[in-house]
Amino acid sequence: MRRKGLGRGAAFLALGSIFAGGLASPGSAYLYWVKPDFSGAMVTGNEPGIVIPIDGAKPAEVTANLVWNLRAALNVAALQCQFSAPLMTVRNYNTILSQHAAEINAAYKTLGGYFKRTSKTNWQRAFDTHTTKTYNGFSTMHAQIGFCETAGKIGRLALDARKGQLANIATLYMREIRNSLVPRGDGFFAFRSSVRPMTLPPLDDKCWTRKGEIKPKCLPAG
Repeated sequence: MRRKGLGRGAAFLALGSIFAGGLASPGSAYLYWVKPDFSGAMVTGNEPGIVIPIDGAKPAEVTANLVWNLRAALNVAALQCQFSAPLMTVRNYNTILSQHAAEINAAYKTLGGYFKRTSKTNWQRAFDTHTTKTYNGFSTMHAQIGFCETAGKIGRLALDARKGQLANIATLYMREIRNSLVPRGDGFFAFRSSVRPMTLPPLDDKCWTRKGEIKPKCLPAG
């Protein structure tokens, strides 16, 4: 009977290990158990749906617009994601402004130069309107969790990047930020709905051998 008890305990421990390892694995996510996959291909910087395109822009101006979009996204996250302290969106954003000040200021100057060159009336107003539309494009309610989780991650990557590499971060991750603005549920629940419910082993003594092994006749069908 002692061996039988050890056998049942081992069976339950094995099932518990499968459950813990296969389902409840939050990884580095703060707001999800299993974060949805928002990843996407790198961008060139002038794709509709990624940024507000600036027609007739030179390559340096396209890059500046992309950096300006990344800054806007992280700024919106600093405002909208303070409900989750572990994401540190405010502190990280402020540090990014300091750490990458030269590149951000250069992007502002380059983008301003584009509007000076292309605007027929008030270039500053045109630039301000572009910036306002850019900021509004990252404001979300229904996809807030996904956006905040993603912005928190990319903010940390921006902090790890060397000075002058912010454009590379934007090229690699701007599509991921945009993808996160589409509402997605926790991957944990999607996984649960796709697997068969777990069947626990029987506890009846007649289903166990003296060695603590379950008898074949008591195994669930299928």
